[in-house]
Amino acid sequence: MATSTTVTELAENQVKETWISFIHQLQDHICKALEVVDGKAVFVEDKWERPEGGGGRTRVIANGNVFEKGGVNTSVVFGEVTDTMRKQLRIEGEKWFACGLSLVIHPVNPFAPTVHCNYRMFELYDKNDNVIDRWFGGGTDLTPYYLFEEDAKHFHKTYKDVCDDYDTHFYKNFKKECDDYFVNYHRNNERRGIGGIFYDHQKPSGNKDVTFWVNFGKSCGYAFTQAYIPIVEKRKDIPYTAEQKHWQEIRRGRYVEFNLVHDRGTIFGLKTNGRIESILMSLPPTVRFEYNYQPVAGSEEDKLLQVCLHPKDWV
Repeated sequence: MATSTTVTELAENQVKETWISFIHQLQDHICKALEVVDGKAVFVEDKWERPEGGGGRTRVIANGNVFEKGGVNTSVVFGEVTDTMRKQLRIEGEKWFACGLSLVIHPVNPFAPTVHCNYRMFELYDKNDNVIDRWFGGGTDLTPYYLFEEDAKHFHKTYKDVCDDYDTHFYKNFKKECDDYFVNYHRNNERRGIGGIFYDHQKPSGNKDVTFWVNFGKSCGYAFTQAYIPIVEKRKDIPYTAEQKHWQEIRRGRYVEFNLVHDRGTIFGLKTNGRIESILMSLPPTVRFEYNYQPVAGSEEDKLLQVCLHPKDWV
């Protein structure tokens, strides 16, 4: 399994191209690994261009042995900072650039978890194209439908190990950010899953320079396959009932609610005239919205819900 290769002492004129190259390599690595697990479906690529500047590669997998729907998208986009962006996104400058990878994978089997991953870099420029601001963000989080504690521990330990290689405070801080971000506040602070790590607006400074953040993003990105694929391999062939599939679709509904109501990436895409098919790729193929649905107290479904209501430490 491929691992991240660190870079050293990036010059200012190397930052953008180094990040773009990493994002495209990561897309290839993850898509190949997921296709091997599925054994049937392959990713279909759709290259697109954004009229205002840039474009991307949307890769979608569907109707597989393991994956019901998923996408691994990359985008390299840029443009003028509009009044809407200044107001809605609270950014200044004359021009902007963003490059990142975003993926969501929805397995067929309700015992296999949905997963989300996103790593990105954003730059702002003055009227002379000088970089006046730059930040990094990203994270990976898990959304199971049934709780296997060993899976949760494996997933979180994988990212704790990555974080500890860079800063021993990272995992604790970024786990909390994840727990506090992926929340349906309108549903009594219900999390959409069991979290992972999430960081945003990390600006190079001091001993955590731009090279540090590029390398951290690479290490986190390549850790995805180590964190997720072993879980899918263990759960993809477990027999399940219609009732368990029903519960999966109820929880998928919560996933949709978060992405459409609260997700900053969705909001950014819509405010910058992003490609709507790629933005909404994250939505699952089938969901249920049932009035006041409540799982039976003490059931396996309720056990999962309680963890979403009350996040816990896994490692």
